Amino acid sequence: MSIAEERLRIQVELDARKTQLERNMLGQFATPPALAEQIVRATLPFLPESGPIRFLEPALGTGSFFQAVHSLAGNRIEKAVGVEIDHAFARASSRMWSGYPLSVIEADFTLIDPIAIGYTSNLLITNPPYVRHHHIEAEQKRNLVKLSGRVSGIQPSGLAGLYIHFMLIAHRWLTPGAVSAWLIPSEFMDVNYGAELKKYLTEKVELLRIHRFAPEDVQFDDALVTSTVVIFRNRAPHLGTAVSYTIGGSMDQPREVSDITIETLRALRKWSTLPELGYSDQKPNLTLGDAFSIRRGIATGDNKFFIRPLSEFQTLGIPNEFLKPILPSPRNVRELVVEAGESGYPVLHEQLALFDCSFPELELQRLFPLVYTLVQEGKDSGVDEGYLCKGRSPWYSHERREPPPLLCTYMGRPKHGEPPFRIIRNKSRAIATNVYLLLYPKPWVTKADLDGKLLDRVAEQLRKLGATEFTSEGRVYGGGLHKMEPKELARLPLCLAELETANRGFVQNVLFERRSPYDGNPLAQSLLSAGENLR
Repeated sequence: MSIAEERLRIQVELDARKTQLERNMLGQFATPPALAEQIVRATLPFLPESGPIRFLEPALGTGSFFQAVHSLAGNRIEKAVGVEIDHAFARASSRMWSGYPLSVIEADFTLIDPIAIGYTSNLLITNPPYVRHHHIEAEQKRNLVKLSGRVSGIQPSGLAGLYIHFMLIAHRWLTPGAVSAWLIPSEFMDVNYGAELKKYLTEKVELLRIHRFAPEDVQFDDALVTSTVVIFRNRAPHLGTAVSYTIGGSMDQPREVSDITIETLRALRKWSTLPELGYSDQKPNLTLGDAFSIRRGIATGDNKFFIRPLSEFQTLGIPNEFLKPILPSPRNVRELVVEAGESGYPVLHEQLALFDCSFPELELQRLFPLVYTLVQEGKDSGVDEGYLCKGRSPWYSHERREPPPLLCTYMGRPKHGEPPFRIIRNKSRAIATNVYLLLYPKPWVTKADLDGKLLDRVAEQLRKLGATEFTSEGRVYGGGLHKMEPKELARLPLCLAELETANRGFVQNVLFERRSPYDGNPLAQSLLSAGENLR
């Protein structure tokens, strides 16, 4: 059995000892051999053609990257160090690679001082642990933020994942001119907590290449994340130099190739949209966030208990005062316009209701015994001990939400060139759960609705936006699943002439202060003539 086959056998055996959840929390996602070789082949040309290699792998695992480096440039390896926090992996790698120029250190990479062990590297290639910030203990997180800032000169956000800290802390291991390649989640390109890493890549080091794998090409069987390879050299960047930005396919044969200047990258808020034709990072004249307040739908803590067919609650004798109309999940709402039926419930195949009550249990027992019985059934099932429910008082009450006139689905996959998200016009009294984003017009927009049909026109205009407008603001996960957060949706352009003209200041001046420097403007005249009715 070859060393490559032996390594894969050990990898499978060790992975099987942990559950998927445990591996997710530890960020253990093994790099496939073909991908490791691909990254190494793309990185080695940035080193001098000859000369010794001092290799570093901060998250060794079973050594997929060391194997690739040894296969492609083994005669140049002077020394290699692999750091691994997991005892089983460290012990297995020590045995497997004995006789090779690799020293395995069993430790937390972030806690090792390279000066203390007398080792620095001119080549670092790794797939750092993908551990989300909420899986990092509070004290450890504080220490990581301090150390990352001290080492790199860049202070990361407390929301940064462990891989960002690895990248910043690894800076102290690099010799001048050293080359690094990092296989990391693409999310850093778009999220707020990725801003510090982008600053590091454009101000502290010389960024050489970015390769963004296509969302549909998931690189790991056990992690639904889109992946990016970032290659840089440890020296100050030169303004005017271009970074090779490649997309899709493999690193050897990318689908798209572009050159992006450092100045462009520094100025852009989002990197994942590059180098798509026609993308602009400039704020449009009017955005959705200028005209609407956008909130997530409610999180009940237990949809099966709180959300049921209206008929079921009626059979249980639950009074209407404790029930609110609520929309089904997006897969059960195909309508673009949800009309209102009896009592404001949506005209859909099935009418659902949300149980929401603020009465204390003792009052329920005395005044509404059937509601009290329902609450006790929830307690018997442990609903009250859920993460969200136990933080509410009473546990069977919910956040306040008014019926939203417009909704946007929270997640989706694009089909046939259509956007992955749907805009729904809601004319019912239904609220929605957190699988939707809820849009509420701001007062100035309500005042500008002269014929009562403005929201219909807004919905129609938003549906005309192409997939690029939506995906350039949202974020994407492995397998092509897109997600949109409220702040991202708020940045979408709202290209409706009547609202672009009736900007906030304009409506404020004309309607509320009765100013008239707008003589000859048709909208101003119509607003002034309708002003009394709008008040």
